[in-house]
Amino acid sequence: APVPLRGKRNEPAFVVHTARAIAALRGEDFGALAARTRANTVALFGLPG
Repeated sequence: APVPLRGKRNEPAFVVHTARAIAALRGEDFGALAARTRANTVALFGLPG
């Protein structure tokens, strides 16, 4: 599990912690990373916008 939940069972709901860490490492705004990730997911799976 990500750092704030280290030692617990990892769950998909914790992905936000990983995304925040990635944004911080890149020096990027978390909202921008989240929006880009959503757009990529929509495009990849052909989901409605």
